[in-house]
Amino acid sequence: MSHLKQLSELGLFDARVPRYTSYPTAPQFSSDLSGELFARWVQQIQPGSAISLYLHVPFCRRLCWFCACRTQGTSTDAPVLAYAESLRVELEAFRRILPEGVRLSRLHWGGGTPTMLPPESMRALAAQVFDIAPLAEGGEFSVEIDPNEVDDERLDALAEAGLTRASIGVQDFDPEIQGIIGRDQSFEITKSTADAIRARGIKSLNADILYGLPNQTQRRMADSVQKLMSLNPDRIALYGYAHVPWMARRQQMIPSDTLPRPEERLELFETARRLLLWDGYDEIGIDHFARPHDGLSKAAREGKLRRNFQGYTDDTSPVLVGLGASSISRFPQGFAQNAPATAAWKKFVEAGEFATTRGHAFTPADIWRARAIEVLMCDFRLSRSELIETFGADAATLDELMDHTAQRFGQFVKRTAESLEITLEGRPLTRMIATMFDEYAMDKAGHSSAV
Repeated sequence: MSHLKQLSELGLFDARVPRYTSYPTAPQFSSDLSGELFARWVQQIQPGSAISLYLHVPFCRRLCWFCACRTQGTSTDAPVLAYAESLRVELEAFRRILPEGVRLSRLHWGGGTPTMLPPESMRALAAQVFDIAPLAEGGEFSVEIDPNEVDDERLDALAEAGLTRASIGVQDFDPEIQGIIGRDQSFEITKSTADAIRARGIKSLNADILYGLPNQTQRRMADSVQKLMSLNPDRIALYGYAHVPWMARRQQMIPSDTLPRPEERLELFETARRLLLWDGYDEIGIDHFARPHDGLSKAAREGKLRRNFQGYTDDTSPVLVGLGASSISRFPQGFAQNAPATAAWKKFVEAGEFATTRGHAFTPADIWRARAIEVLMCDFRLSRSELIETFGADAATLDELMDHTAQRFGQFVKRTAESLEITLEGRPLTRMIATMFDEYAMDKAGHSSAV
């Protein structure tokens, strides 16, 4: 039986499984959490410790049809400026409850398009953040940059504010594909932006590219990847396009019959993967690649790779605070999400309240199951003793899950008394295998409801 047929029979091409940037995943969040609990969790942060901070800017000049992020389009700067002022109010409220001496291991501005902010707003926002909590030694300040929505003045402002890592969305360089997905962004403007970033001394560059887009072929995939490699980004995220028009209405603009079949998606991924490995990138987890000198690659080699809402990371801070509409925070105690709608979030902020409306408080089982899923996603291997001794796993339950996984996935996993390891051939199944440890995705018969 061919490798592809075996993967197909296990349900790879039919399964809808989470990306596991969190556990439990966001659909499991409830409305039981409030801003009062968010504040209490912030106040319980260890004084003098390092945390991560994420600021969300949910605006775009144009809405790309492929995107399923929570963003809104605007042709004027007025709503962006008003939002930035509200974000500064939220930051000030955060300052008042943050324990003394806290520093930032990571600061990330995401969106949407953070580079829609005018230069003076960028400077003011960064100054306020670093007045609240400066970067820790070795800390990083990163921003998502849209080459179509950035100029020299904005790049100057970010560089002066201390930007250390820039992230550029590429998706695909083929003009026909760009037209279908509503994302016109030439290679020339992307290269010009990358050059301008590096000219300002910002040495670290990330880039995102998608496979599984409409009318994408192996030849077109290879061409886009080769153009991207010519920019020499330090990290590349190779994400699979998720076509969910019932959730993201703008995706209805993309004809479903132009999308590659599931088997073709895997071939597109493999085409890109082979090129990136040939060019000297290290493979990180299921969908990232990094130069050997990059912190992500070092973390993978040292077994310190982690996973959060931005994907793979080398940040080991136990706390990630998200501010802005729809942002999600992670604390040792659980997750807290702000009101998704900008108007609702702003109403909370203007009333002097924190905008948490959803979340999840961890159970003891959540802790060890989250770690099991994370190490499978990061290292393709879990340690029975670590999960029991460090994370409090119930030995009998863990053994049953490991046995069940080994039986279901056969040759694609290796089960020993101490570990469960995903083989190289089985890595396309990683998210499905991780689902076996997801208590919320299992039915009463013990089978994943997502498979």
